[in-house]
Amino acid sequence: MSSYTGVLISDQLLQSQFTQVELRSLHSKFTSVKNQNGIVTAGDLPALMVTSKAFKETHTEEEIRNILSGLGSNLSAEIDFESFLKAYLNLQGQTTAKSGGAKNSWSFLKASTTTLLHTISESEKASYVAHINSYLGDDPFLQQFLPLDPATNDLFNLAKDGVLLCKLINVAVPGTIDERAINTKRVLNPWERNENHTLCLNSAKAIGCTVVNIGTQDLVEGRPHLVLGLISQIIKIQLLADLNLKKTPQLVELVDDSKDVEELLSLPPEKVLLKWMNFHLQKAGYKKAVANFSSDLKDGEAYAYLLNVLAPEHCNPATLDAKPDERAKLVLDHAERMNCKRYLSPKDILEGSSNLNLAFVAQIFHERNGLTTDSKKISFAEMMTDDVQTSREERCFRLWINSLGIATYVNNVFEDVRNGWILLEVLDKVSPGSVNWKQASRPPIKMPFRKVENCNQVVRIGKQLKLSLVNVAGNDIVQGNKKLILAFLWQLMRFNMLQLLKNLRSHSRGKEMTDTDILKWANNKVNSTGRTSRMESFKDKSLSNGIFFLELLSAVEPRVVNWNLVTKGESADEKKLNATYIVSVARKLGCSIFLLPEDIMEVNQKMLLTLTASIMFWSLQQPVDGSEASPSPADVSPATSISSEDEGSTSLGGEISNLSIDDTASEVSSQLDNEVNSFGDGSRVEETGCLAVK
Repeated sequence: MSSYTGVLISDQLLQSQFTQVELRSLHSKFTSVKNQNGIVTAGDLPALMVTSKAFKETHTEEEIRNILSGLGSNLSAEIDFESFLKAYLNLQGQTTAKSGGAKNSWSFLKASTTTLLHTISESEKASYVAHINSYLGDDPFLQQFLPLDPATNDLFNLAKDGVLLCKLINVAVPGTIDERAINTKRVLNPWERNENHTLCLNSAKAIGCTVVNIGTQDLVEGRPHLVLGLISQIIKIQLLADLNLKKTPQLVELVDDSKDVEELLSLPPEKVLLKWMNFHLQKAGYKKAVANFSSDLKDGEAYAYLLNVLAPEHCNPATLDAKPDERAKLVLDHAERMNCKRYLSPKDILEGSSNLNLAFVAQIFHERNGLTTDSKKISFAEMMTDDVQTSREERCFRLWINSLGIATYVNNVFEDVRNGWILLEVLDKVSPGSVNWKQASRPPIKMPFRKVENCNQVVRIGKQLKLSLVNVAGNDIVQGNKKLILAFLWQLMRFNMLQLLKNLRSHSRGKEMTDTDILKWANNKVNSTGRTSRMESFKDKSLSNGIFFLELLSAVEPRVVNWNLVTKGESADEKKLNATYIVSVARKLGCSIFLLPEDIMEVNQKMLLTLTASIMFWSLQQPVDGSEASPSPADVSPATSISSEDEGSTSLGGEISNLSIDDTASEVSSQLDNEVNSFGDGSRVEETGCLAVK
């Protein structure tokens, strides 16, 4: 967990146009084209830029050369990195103009966090500041800094230490972060600040945020467009959390039969919100259909009809006859009488602010959804939802896939993978070049046989990767067989995990990695610190108290675990405290994991394998120390150590090479054949700081 310095350039305005992730990538590409004299000329840029995702589909190398020439670039002249960045921005502007502007995404979570011109909406900023003041105003630590003034940069300055963002994530999805793991001091050192931001970003991914273009350095610098973009996603996740049948079974009233219920299950939350709004507008006699949260709401009429049908006791007859600007004011007055928080102003309605309109409609839904309490319909909706275990696994797969940075955002794994396209995107990430895109059909796919073709290719590639897919056909995926889908994705994620570990060639020497190797590494790592704890397998019941994993985390980074916060794990409550702490400490370390505390308490062997592998991957990427530090008395864990034979400790440099690298898998992998053949259950693994993004 060494401190990190990002790519810095002298022109601060230019630097503000890029995230640290983008700067690192572009700097690497720029360096790669230097000639033997260490020089890059403008003439080298076309060949470099045409390989970029941003330009390869819109420009040829010759077109890029002509554009650069037209911008006055002397192609034979030497250029530095800053000049390269300016040329990149100019070309990006040409591309945007050529394509007619950025395409609108139907999901706010897939919205890009970076644009050519990083402008921020003052209205959105003011709204989010009001939200933070309202929900975190009584927080014991943050109350000394709140309320924030929306007219200043207080929001971005306070976000620089990471505490605010971590607390906001817990407001959106309570319990995501164990607040004992947050570094809360008035003045944090760079190390502590970086830990908070690492915890924040990994936790944000774990609740469904898209953070592929944001790095810890961006948050340390308090970049307004990135901070506001992340806050926007977190708040929207909070506001839309109940827009599903599991949380609000009354939503079944929006559809007529079981087939429509399946469609409702597959809709993203903002689409469900639109469906709910149109349901009430139709009842109120509104003739138009609202298809978005911007232009369709600008005149305020839809709001007037919606509020009148939901809260007729607060109805103002003059609202519909008023002019748009006056109507917008009356609408907000009506909402205020319903105790709805104001997320927007009359001006925001007139301008069609999509983010703020969505937040406002979501607040109306929370306050008064106007849906039936018919017990028969609710019972039917509850029957359509998955059991707890299946829902937990679906959540993990969904978050893992979305963290990979594929083009399509997944809202419901079971529904979204049925056309095969998303699975092909995942396979292309896990095993680049394995997909024949010429034989793939892109959604929307109307012809059923095209879906089968996609899924047949998925199965074919899976077999090439030596996944166990006996008697599995593409049509099984098209039909939405949940157990098969879970089992397939588990194998795919395990394959990805082992490949990433194998690719650390300095340790594995390129040999195949197995579950057994991960198990041995973890035991050796813990033993190397003088402790005698060990796990016999990934389903060892003694793991439920969490002590072994805390000792493992402490072994790879001694300062990350505060043993004063660790319990003995004897009661269910103590186990829950330890398990919650483990998840947050691992994320704080740099592991992007999606398991829940319950997975540790229940000893979910697949999830424990992914947790261990994630810690291992992080550890093996760290610089090798000359010797292992012996534990101080403060490092001794509170639980009684498990007695075992001393297997001897190894230095970090020999951690992998001393393992027996063989083809024998552990109990987890040995069960895969049985699970897939019987369409058994699955789970998931993940990483960006650790194990998932390639």
